[in-house]
Amino acid sequence: MYPLNLTAPFWQRPPLQCIICALLLLFSLNAKGQQKKADAIISEIITAKPLTYQELDGAFRSFRRDSIILKQLISRAKTINYLEGQSYAYNQLGTVYRNLSEFKNSIALHNKALQLADAAKNIELKVLSLNMLGVVYRRKDAIKTALDYSQQALELAEAVENPSHHILRHINISLNGIGNLYLTLGQYDLAITQFKRALELETQLNNKLGLAINNQNIGECYEKKGELEKALEFYRTSLALNEDIDNDYGRIICKNSIAQVYLKKQMPTAALQLLDQLLEPARNLGDQAILSSILINSGWANMELKKYGIARNLMIEGKKAAEDRNIPSLVMYANQRLSELEDKRGNHKVALAYFKEANAFEKNIQNERNLQYINDLILRYESEKKNNQISDLAQENELVKLRLRKNQTTILVIGLVVGLFATIMFIMYRQYQSNNEKRLLGLEQHMLRSQMNPHFLFNSLNSIKLYIINNDQKNAVHYLNKFSKLVRRILEGSSLKETALSEELETVELYLNIENIRFSNEINYTIQVEDNVETERIKIPSLVLQPFLENAIWHGLSAKEGEKHLKVHVSKKDDSHLQISIVDNGVGRKVSEQLKENRVLKRKSVGIDITKERLANFAKDYQYDFNVEIIDLFQNNSEAKGTKILLEIPMV
Repeated sequence: MYPLNLTAPFWQRPPLQCIICALLLLFSLNAKGQQKKADAIISEIITAKPLTYQELDGAFRSFRRDSIILKQLISRAKTINYLEGQSYAYNQLGTVYRNLSEFKNSIALHNKALQLADAAKNIELKVLSLNMLGVVYRRKDAIKTALDYSQQALELAEAVENPSHHILRHINISLNGIGNLYLTLGQYDLAITQFKRALELETQLNNKLGLAINNQNIGECYEKKGELEKALEFYRTSLALNEDIDNDYGRIICKNSIAQVYLKKQMPTAALQLLDQLLEPARNLGDQAILSSILINSGWANMELKKYGIARNLMIEGKKAAEDRNIPSLVMYANQRLSELEDKRGNHKVALAYFKEANAFEKNIQNERNLQYINDLILRYESEKKNNQISDLAQENELVKLRLRKNQTTILVIGLVVGLFATIMFIMYRQYQSNNEKRLLGLEQHMLRSQMNPHFLFNSLNSIKLYIINNDQKNAVHYLNKFSKLVRRILEGSSLKETALSEELETVELYLNIENIRFSNEINYTIQVEDNVETERIKIPSLVLQPFLENAIWHGLSAKEGEKHLKVHVSKKDDSHLQISIVDNGVGRKVSEQLKENRVLKRKSVGIDITKERLANFAKDYQYDFNVEIIDLFQNNSEAKGTKILLEIPMV
């Protein structure tokens, strides 16, 4: 390799250096030429101040994906307060950031464009800004917000009496956006209707890009419906249109979709041949959403070909790309594929973890209130359209309407009566719900007070203080650690309606450990769980066992001389009930009541009553009975030898 010497005369340099210098010179001249051309166009725009999108885009089209030159246009337009020029440039810059999956920056730029268009009272640019915001939020899976923006854009565009070519284009973009939202909601036939309507309008405008986009979307609907041959037909039509207009972005999306259909048709080799061609162009494109999808699909194809190591690396990379740009649907998709991969590899525990993570994302995306709001908006939009059609028909049939007026009055009265009845029923239901919620809240407060009773806290802290006074640091720290864990568990559990059986047993273990320390480890306690009990899966009311254990210790074992035994046994009574028994060898309930009467300070225990009420409420949700049975145990000579508590808790 020759050392690069740019100071020597051109004819004295080695051939390779001559080539490098020539390329650098050519690049520099081209860059200067482009900048000079851009400066001239910006100057023309600033001088002419065009007000329509078509004029602005016609002049600036070749530079609308160049972020540096767009920023120059914004700067020049600001100096003369040219609002339309700024709004146009901010929208184009927002699209650049959107295609790089930098959604936060993209939203900020489109919002700025919307403010400027509103200030300029420019309907074209306002519709453009609203549609672009709808597209970005759709990419982010923010369905409700996306639908709001798309519907605003459509209503604004359709209200224009003599729409320009740009307005007509954006009616199609709005229809496409709403169709995509129907697609996200799983309403595929409604989505296809919207896309085909947009397809007809794009044909009239002879817009091949719009035709390509809507064919791609229709293909996706058919793919979701499981009609793979129809999906391929529309994907291939879209690909041909993208090839015709030389659109790299569209080509990559279409080929990825075709590969995905191949995978669903169990043709991994054909899919991988397409996907391998897309990885490098997708990386260069910079759109993390597309790259993430291609990486995950490539991993899927390799998984089907049993190349598990390569498959995992690709899926992990695809998941990370989706996480970096906060795209929940693709993170969920990656987790689903990773779960399937790990299951094939025999790593069932890891597969389960990925499956749970995918489920969590799916629940988050399918947020019930969000979807309800979206469905309401969709129904409202469709209702408004139908009402407009009915209104037009009503004008043509005025005579019929007059003859039916009496019937309408009757229907109105019936409607008012039904509405009044429905309102009363709703108010009564809400009142019942409110009272029920208050009762549950009171139960939770009573539960927390019973778990965190001052005697237990005071005695525990006194024990810690005694260790500290005796300079027994090891036991003081050990006891304090156990105590703090238990308090945290109680506080966390008090806010939960139910918890896993495994977590409840850990809390029980902590409680018994602390109480036993206070009894100088005199209590021999055991916790036994039968093998067929799935402690991680079974749910029970949180902190339900502690009141029974407290009674067993303080009313049964505390007054007993000699060995103290406490046994907790967990088993299945049948397929729908869990049985938990708590057995102590204490003095029994009769002696305990006598001792309680002789005490100067009597403490009323309400923990078990509260727990029974909580169990009753829990059992309602599962439509099974519960049972709490307290059995006195006796020796052969009828002398009390302890107490047995049987809890039957419903499970699913």
